[in-house]
Amino acid sequence: MHRIYLLLTLVFLTFTGFSQENTIRGFIYDKSNGEPMSGEKIKLLKKDSTLIAGAVTDNNGFFSIPKLAKGTFILKLENFKYETIFQNIELKEGKKIYDVKFEFAIKENVKEFDEVRITAENKTKRTELGISKLRLDQKGLERIPSYGAENDIVGAFSVTPGVITTGDQGGQLYVRGGTPIQNKVLLDGMTVYNPFHSIGFFSIFETELVKNVDIYTGGFESKYGGRISSVMDITYRDGNRKEFSGKVSASPFLAKLVLEGPIGKKKGDSPRAGSYVFSAKHSLLDYTSKSLYPKVNDGNGLPFNFTDLYSKITFTADGGSKFSAFAFHNRDSVNYSVADLNWVSSGGGINFVMVPSGSPIFIRGHVNGSNFQTTFAETALEPRFSKIGGFDLGFDFSFFLKNESELSYGFNLGGFNTQFVTYNEAKRKIEASNFTTEIGTYINYRKVTRRWVLQTGMRVQVYASLNTISPEPRIGFKYNASENLRFKFSGGRFSQNFTSASSDKDVVNLFNGLLSAPTNVQEQFVNEFQQLKNTKNGLQYAWHAIGGFEYDLGKFVTINIEGYYKYFSQLSNINQNKLYEDVSQFELIDDVYKKDFIIESGQSYGVDFLVKYNKDRLFLWGVYSLGKNTRWDGFSQYAPVFDRRHNINLVASYLFGKKKDWELNMRWNLGSGLPFTPNAGNYQAETFQNGVTTDYLTNNPATVTTLLGAFNSQRLPTYHRLDITFKKQVHFKNKTTMELIASVTNVYNRNNVFYVNRITGKQIDQFPILPSFGVSYKF
Repeated sequence: MHRIYLLLTLVFLTFTGFSQENTIRGFIYDKSNGEPMSGEKIKLLKKDSTLIAGAVTDNNGFFSIPKLAKGTFILKLENFKYETIFQNIELKEGKKIYDVKFEFAIKENVKEFDEVRITAENKTKRTELGISKLRLDQKGLERIPSYGAENDIVGAFSVTPGVITTGDQGGQLYVRGGTPIQNKVLLDGMTVYNPFHSIGFFSIFETELVKNVDIYTGGFESKYGGRISSVMDITYRDGNRKEFSGKVSASPFLAKLVLEGPIGKKKGDSPRAGSYVFSAKHSLLDYTSKSLYPKVNDGNGLPFNFTDLYSKITFTADGGSKFSAFAFHNRDSVNYSVADLNWVSSGGGINFVMVPSGSPIFIRGHVNGSNFQTTFAETALEPRFSKIGGFDLGFDFSFFLKNESELSYGFNLGGFNTQFVTYNEAKRKIEASNFTTEIGTYINYRKVTRRWVLQTGMRVQVYASLNTISPEPRIGFKYNASENLRFKFSGGRFSQNFTSASSDKDVVNLFNGLLSAPTNVQEQFVNEFQQLKNTKNGLQYAWHAIGGFEYDLGKFVTINIEGYYKYFSQLSNINQNKLYEDVSQFELIDDVYKKDFIIESGQSYGVDFLVKYNKDRLFLWGVYSLGKNTRWDGFSQYAPVFDRRHNINLVASYLFGKKKDWELNMRWNLGSGLPFTPNAGNYQAETFQNGVTTDYLTNNPATVTTLLGAFNSQRLPTYHRLDITFKKQVHFKNKTTMELIASVTNVYNRNNVFYVNRITGKQIDQFPILPSFGVSYKF
């Protein structure tokens, strides 16, 4: 560890002490509301308009053009929606860093030209790795059909290549073989333990506040750690620094409110220094579903109830440094006829950006804390319980190099305590309570040349409470074969502490408790390759290898094909084979029959195809995923509940009307059947009420027990569903907007299986056709 910190210190001294070239850096804001503008292209030109260098702003609106010689240049900023900006700048000897700030003013009469937007997008494609990564903004999220007339980020996740959903009710997201606990979800740098509500249509996130969503389905860079499958990094925008504004909306599913406005003294026509934003949404299904959807749940309505609250204040200095503080509270409950599930989550934190004067370093930091608690009570069974609370402190440092290359490094310190109580299939109680700490450090270098993008990194994850250090190399590259064709690859090693209190063998995962890596596991494990491994704890590890290419078929069509392989070399699961307590009385019994947790391994591999068309009024998105997932528990290989072989997602969005104020969105999803364990038969279970004297030959027990067949050896019917959304915008003279939304979920009323009662044979389906109407008013 001391060597790592020494290396980072030497890198810092090298770049601050020996770099003698000039640097132009700064921020770009939207003048109408003071919001930092990400993804904007900046050009540095000579007087004769020759292009010298360029940059693209990050989520903070920040850009940096380093290693510039003295001379007179022109900075050019252009966007089809905003007035073009030119600024002369003279670089002299003796001054190394030139700080600038720009405010983009919206054109009065703007017409959209897709060619302009695509040019900026192509610039990013050639300078960023972009493998297994999907980036969406608020507009992209709103093009996906809404559920219950309300847009939500769940829709974007569900159509991402490599993502599998298991259903509408209590459905979870599985990413290229990774379970929900193996997916890291971040909101402005804070880990979100449970991002989705029980209904499966809605998340805790407010779409109106989403600025950017980065979804990594594998092979992610070294700045991300603590998960072995995927990362979903969500960034919220700041509040309006210019004027008070907001949005209210309502539908049969939920009602929500968003309010925002400036803080501080007014300085001419410029945005103020501070802002605030507040959002609240609450489900209405317990009031509306019985009357509007009488055929759902045998006329008992939809038993879902949830509330989400969020608030943030932000202050921005003239030099671009920024401070934000936020707080949130989420609640969810669902009351099925046979079980009740409840969870509550709350917390808060601060984020800051620092741009030290006279130093080329760019600093980001965060500190936050949160807690999550869930209970699950089933009829005639003991309730299950899980609780987690923790904190996280982190700093990230970046140096911007020539040709948009970048060197970054950082560290984070986290601690959390977990408590949980659950039961396995043999009704054996499994419980634990502990506190653990983690330290992560990383360094990442991206080199950009005319043809190549090379990205190498190293992360060291220290699990202090478990006395374990995990070195995690990461590597990736992209080869720009031509203007339209790009090949790419990434891979690396990943680890995580968290384990789920549910099992990969569960048919329906309604209870998803969290706990740290267990130590009550078997001492030795034989993997599927018959290799003997010594284990000392339940930390989870994986290796990723991903390769593919992307091709621009003209200006408006993009094709992306990626093949992937994930080897989960060590997984920890609830031990469904536990029959004995782990006490001296049973010391001769094998560990796999008495430990609370069991070590497993697994493999996931497949290929994802994505075709995207985007021109003027029409947007098309097509995804086909072919994948296979297996798990090995030391006894046999089995298919986990999310092993879907084929998955198709088709999305279409069209704007019509002279003012493009009408919009039609459609999404069709087809997935091959998920695995399940069939019934092999039924038999009368002898209870041996008279002990060893029971005459089992003549006795006639009244209890009927189901005999199960081979685990997950058969498949459910194919799942498919069509969703449609219509939108109409009405613009008023006072610059406010009303939007009318009509949506239909499961248009042709497909009977998709939720579960089947093994005794009665009764099939319980996913949601039937659900029409809905909503209205929103933005001011």
